[in-house]
Amino acid sequence: MTQTHRDPGARPTVVLLTADGVAPPSSLDEVRELADVRECTADTLAGALPGAEVLLVWDIFSGALADAWHAADSLRWVHVAAAGVDKLLFDGLRDSDVLVTNARGVFDGPIAEYVLACVLAHDKRLHETEALRRAGQWRHRETTRVAGRRALVVGTGGIGRATARLLRAVGLDVSGAGRRPRDDDEDFGVILDSARLADHLGEVDHLIMVAPLTEATRGMLGAAELAEMPDGAHVVNVGRGQLVDQGALTREIASGRLAAHLDVLDVEPLPDGDPLWTLDGAHISPHMSGDVEGWRGTLSEQFRDHLRTWLAGGEPGPAVDKSRGYVSG
Repeated sequence: MTQTHRDPGARPTVVLLTADGVAPPSSLDEVRELADVRECTADTLAGALPGAEVLLVWDIFSGALADAWHAADSLRWVHVAAAGVDKLLFDGLRDSDVLVTNARGVFDGPIAEYVLACVLAHDKRLHETEALRRAGQWRHRETTRVAGRRALVVGTGGIGRATARLLRAVGLDVSGAGRRPRDDDEDFGVILDSARLADHLGEVDHLIMVAPLTEATRGMLGAAELAEMPDGAHVVNVGRGQLVDQGALTREIASGRLAAHLDVLDVEPLPDGDPLWTLDGAHISPHMSGDVEGWRGTLSEQFRDHLRTWLAGGEPGPAVDKSRGYVSG
């Protein structure tokens, strides 16, 4: 295990990697009381890293550390202000003894609520109701009872578990899919083998994609898996766009067989002219499922608290398993 204990009396240097136009952490003044802070962007990261022990990745989609890695001569800890760390990881970091932590816990509840909203909107036909209102049409219709519907949550970390608990609370029959199958999980009941995803989709009404993006999960929901889903099924992706074969899913939506809520996409923003902008049954949002009011402040406070723990000689948070790309356990 990476050793992060340090001399509590020493004052460290923290590099804050941010981006132009992005508001700084709200607790930055408090962080400055604890450490020397160097602010930089991707272009100036290499110049800021020498001698620094800590890197706070506030520009959460930046992969700049890989190019600046040669300058990280004293780095001991990297904290990413996001749940996913796929943009950050590269071989040099994986092979090092540098600790990596993420925003574990911050987005669990908000994303779970967003997924529930997508499920309810689909089964209660809320998008169709709004379209009819805009067209000035009064058209009575029947909706689907949510209780008793079957949901499969792909990804059994903190976000997946919060999602499972919330969906169960409104009566859905929920199971999970993950790397370690078992039949006695407290949140999912049954966890199925995600490596055999196609085998588990034949009776799924709502498929929730929340797995981290790794080499094992990239493209895991492809044309073959989508073909196994029943007519009328619904896909919700709040993980990473690359978990899904977007072209194959687009074709299924265009055929009228499947519907989807996609908060993450292959290319963000979604390019002009992409059929997902206009297809009935396709509902897209701009990577916002976890971004509730005050979320940046929560992320800022989390890092401040982790830094205090680290300065006191403790572990600053659950470590990301760099070989797997997520926090294990």
